Amino acid sequence: MGSAELMLFAGLILAGSAVYLFVSSLLAGKPGEQQLSWASGNEPVKSKNGVINLCRPLVHQFTMQHAAKIKSEKYRAKIRRLIKVGGLASELNEDEFIGLQLFLGVAFPAFLTIMNFSLDLGFPPILVAGLGLIGFMLPEMHCKAMKKSRELSVRTDMPFIIDLLALAVAAGSDFFPAIQKIVDKIDGKESVLAEELKVVLKDIKIGSSKTDALKELAARLDMQEMTSFVAVLIDAEATGASITQVLKDQSIQMRMERLLRAEKAGARASQLILLPLMLFILPAVFIMVFGPVAISMMYGGQ
Repeated sequence: MGSAELMLFAGLILAGSAVYLFVSSLLAGKPGEQQLSWASGNEPVKSKNGVINLCRPLVHQFTMQHAAKIKSEKYRAKIRRLIKVGGLASELNEDEFIGLQLFLGVAFPAFLTIMNFSLDLGFPPILVAGLGLIGFMLPEMHCKAMKKSRELSVRTDMPFIIDLLALAVAAGSDFFPAIQKIVDKIDGKESVLAEELKVVLKDIKIGSSKTDALKELAARLDMQEMTSFVAVLIDAEATGASITQVLKDQSIQMRMERLLRAEKAGARASQLILLPLMLFILPAVFIMVFGPVAISMMYGGQ
């Protein structure tokens, strides 16, 4: 790519940025709260993802009305579940999620088409369509990536927090007041489990039953470990079993499961390392060892 093409490319980027800033300034002239509010009237929390924050004003202006026309309850249930397990319920609602899918599904191929036409890059139409599909799938991919990150954080913190709960309950505190004390101690640190326990306490304060609040916790995290832990807690609450012993048993089980996962990961890593060994190292060794022998056999008689 020559200097002229680079200048044209930079000019197109600047022109696109100018159009975006112009449209954003037009939208800012309208009541911001009304523009960015949800059906409940509450403004969503600023997302940790820069792409969502960048696209949100345009999504609300151009694609939200089209997203509302998608009435498939099965598809919307899937979106609600993705948002819940991804921990994005305070950042996105289902209409905004679908609007983001529609916007990115159109914006990506439109950008590539403009660049292809302006710079004569020669990209085939199938590439443009594929980029549109990737744009449409990006919000879902983001939710799944957030879910994996949350699971890793919860698995790391869970044995420690359960140990603290067991100690607090053994010292005479009730279970939910013990959760409040631990959450207060962890406040300010990056802990997904502590944040989710805050939500449990909040749900109980606004009228949810303890059982329902714990079931919602399991649904939000969607992890086998948390589902079994909640089931054991609910069963202990119903039968009157000692929660202290239940918590100690769960802590031991969590640590054993974490050890097993580490052993499996180590075994898998030792298997995966064979791939570069077979593809790159062994051929180089064979060339170094047998190369001179082969050359001497080919030219030794001459």
